Amino acid sequence: MHEFPIDPDSDLVTRQFALVFTHNRRRSRFPENCVRILESQEQAVAGADPAQGVHPALVYGPSRSSEGLRLYYLVKWLSN
Repeated sequence: MHEFPIDPDSDLVTRQFALVFTHNRRRSRFPENCVRILESQEQAVAGADPAQGVHPALVYGPSRSSEGLRLYYLVKWLSN
């Protein structure tokens, strides 16, 4: 699923646990306003509400797009 370059020396763009608001789990990148960063995997899993389109994930970001948006890339979903 890694369709984006990961810079191991960067501390600006990191892997983080998050809640992602989306009704389409086939997407691999999400704008900043659809992502809520959390402290732990447990918080992300506990805050999930699939019926409302809120899914726990491990994301990589934020990264600036060519359009000037801050994006988060999906590393993996934390639930089925």
